[in-house]
Amino acid sequence: MSYTAIKIDTEIVESAKVYGVAESRSATKQVEYWARVGKIAQDNPDLTFQDITELLLSMAQVKAGNTTPYNFG
Repeated sequence: MSYTAIKIDTEIVESAKVYGVAESRSATKQVEYWARVGKIAQDNPDLTFQDITELLLSMAQVKAGNTTPYNFG
């Protein structure tokens, strides 16, 4: 993964530091999380924040192999 430096308003960075501590993330990872959630919300305006966070959790569980097969019928 490559990284690109961008300028972000100091107020957002300070807020990301606080939220990041609460969520056990760095300020950078917190801003990335907000960007991911914001993009999903913009692409899917019918989803609630709760829907988005549950979707992200589900995707992380699948990626970690933490799933069980569903048997139809």
